[in-house]
Amino acid sequence: MVAVSFNNVWKDYGGGAIAVKELNMDIKDGEFVSLLGPSGCGKSTSLRMLAGLEHISSGEIVFGDKIVNTLPPKDRDIAMVFENYALYPHKTIFDNIANPLKQANIPTDEIKRRVIDVAKLLEIEQLLERRPQELSGGQKQRTAIGRAIVRQPQVFLFDEPIAHLDAKLRARMRSELKHLQHNLGVTTIYVTHDQLEALTMADRIAVMNDGVLQQFDTPQEVYQNPANSWVATFVGEPGMSLMEMEMTRMDDDLALAFEDKTIKLDLKNKARLTAAGKTKLLVGIRPDKASVSQLEIPGAFECQIYSRQLLGADVLVEVEFGNSRVRAKADTSFVGAVGAVCNLIFRSEDMYFFDAEDGKAIPH
Repeated sequence: MVAVSFNNVWKDYGGGAIAVKELNMDIKDGEFVSLLGPSGCGKSTSLRMLAGLEHISSGEIVFGDKIVNTLPPKDRDIAMVFENYALYPHKTIFDNIANPLKQANIPTDEIKRRVIDVAKLLEIEQLLERRPQELSGGQKQRTAIGRAIVRQPQVFLFDEPIAHLDAKLRARMRSELKHLQHNLGVTTIYVTHDQLEALTMADRIAVMNDGVLQQFDTPQEVYQNPANSWVATFVGEPGMSLMEMEMTRMDDDLALAFEDKTIKLDLKNKARLTAAGKTKLLVGIRPDKASVSQLEIPGAFECQIYSRQLLGADVLVEVEFGNSRVRAKADTSFVGAVGAVCNLIFRSEDMYFFDAEDGKAIPH
């Protein structure tokens, strides 16, 4: 096991195609870190640079105290699992898992012991004599993971390994991968576009967009204190709603102007926004902090229901008024239909505040 660092790493393909920009990140020994972001954000490129499959344009990648920029992949002591299982179809599951050990000329008895131990750990010991075409998707993925961990590497690299599995199997595999990594204690970097995977599995999340690291922190901190409006709307399901508001004065006091109403501020946020000195704001509210009602409520926003989605125990209601749309969770007893008028309620204590110009979070 080893700590891993990206020190001012860039990847420039030329012609203005910059995939990764000034990436700085320190990953602790034994830590599970998720690289999270949409397609094309640079997360897989970062992983491939770490693996040695892509040359870096500038900067340093460090394992422990050793710069590995020029080391070939085979000398970095890593194991990588891709979305595509890349199993040998003509070989048994035993031989697929054993392949990297045979390549390393490990003694036969040692190979057998390690393969059986890994198969038991992944609960596929009864499948060792089968071939890949006889396995389900989840069993194939466990085989690919077994082939990686049997090498006992310093670092695990996962590139969206469960993205194509069905929802039920993905949920199970998330739990099993996290449990496995915890037991092995191997430094793990896990690439995904699925924020639920990142939130549920990682010790820390590196959120990336357009080649730039937006925030690197614990799942709880990324969710509760997003660094900017982009992170705020990307992390969390259902996503946060953003509204454009302006600071104004009401009865010689500070308030927020929104559409044709003014919103009173609680004392804490009043002090916070006064210190920030910003006039134009992006204000966020998470769906579970907003509510809708068909009753008339003083101070509520009258709006029209744009859509409603049953989430099981809740209903997600999206409403629109003026130029804004806001999502709110409601009880399943809420009967408002699409197109009906309702009232939206939220408190200033539950708001998130971002600078309308650069999207950065207003400091607490």
